[in-house]
Amino acid sequence: MLVWNYGSKLRYETEVKQKLSMDLMRELGPNLGTIRAPGIGLLYNELVKGIPAIFGHFLTTLPAIHSMIIFVCIKYVPVPVVPQGERFLFRRVCPKGYHIFRCIARYGYKDSRKENQQAFEQLLIESLEKFIRREAQERSLESDGDGDGDSDYEDDSSSTRVLIAPNGSVYSLGVPLLTEYIDTSKHISEASTSEEANPGTPGDPTSSDAEQSLERELSFVRMAKESGVVYLLGHGNIRARKDSWFIKKLVINYFYAFLRKNCRRGTANLSVPHSHLMQVGMTYMV
Repeated sequence: MLVWNYGSKLRYETEVKQKLSMDLMRELGPNLGTIRAPGIGLLYNELVKGIPAIFGHFLTTLPAIHSMIIFVCIKYVPVPVVPQGERFLFRRVCPKGYHIFRCIARYGYKDSRKENQQAFEQLLIESLEKFIRREAQERSLESDGDGDGDSDYEDDSSSTRVLIAPNGSVYSLGVPLLTEYIDTSKHISEASTSEEANPGTPGDPTSSDAEQSLERELSFVRMAKESGVVYLLGHGNIRARKDSWFIKKLVINYFYAFLRKNCRRGTANLSVPHSHLMQVGMTYMV
C-alpha cells in the first residue's frame, strides 16, 4: 500500500505539472491545429481542472481529433449512492467554438460500475444538454447585454473554479466534492417564473440570437452523438530518472510497475467494446 500510494502520488503530481496551458490552446484555435472529425471523444484522466498532457499527446500522434471532446474524470465520494441527477458535473473548458467540456463522474461506494455502455452514454449526453441549457439560462439572466458569453469557461488564471450539475447545483473546485454545496435551482426557477411573468419584447434581437445559439449548440451535440462516441484512454506510466536514487528506481521501476501491470484497468469497469476504444501510452520521468 505504501508503494502504491507513493507511486500514484508521484504520477498525479507529474500530470498536474505537465498539463497544457490555456494560452497554448488559444494559439491552436478552435480546430486545435488539426482536423476535427465528427463524433464525441471521451478522454479519461484524473485531473479535475486543467488540460491533461495526454491530450497534447493525442494531438501530436493522431492526424485528427473529434469534433467534441469531453474530459471525463471518475471520482469516488464518501457517500453510499450518488443520484443519477447529480452523477455528472460539467464545466466548459475552452470558449464555445472549441466544443470542449469537463465532466466529473461521481460514484458512491455502493454504486455499481457494471452499467451498460449505451445507458452511460445516454445519461452523459442528456446531462450535457441540461448543462448547456442551464448555462444559457444563467447567462441570459446575469448578462447586461454587453458580454459575449465566452468568458465562463475554465481558465487556470481564473479565481473562480466551479462545476455545475444538471440539477443546478454549483460545486467549487477549490474544495473536495460534496463539501461545498450551493443549491441554485430555487433561485433559477424563481428567476424563470418572473421572466415568464414579464416577457421581453417579441422582437428583441438579443434574446433571439441567444436562443438560436443555444439551438445550434444542442443540434451540434446531437449530430456528434449520432456520429459515434469513442473512448480515449491514456495510460500514463512513470519511470524514475537515471539520476534518481537506487531505492527510488527499485520502488518505481519494479514494485510500482508490477502493481500497475496487475491492477484492474478502467476498460474492464467501463465494458467498452474494442471498436469504440482507443488507447495511447505516455511515460513520465519522475
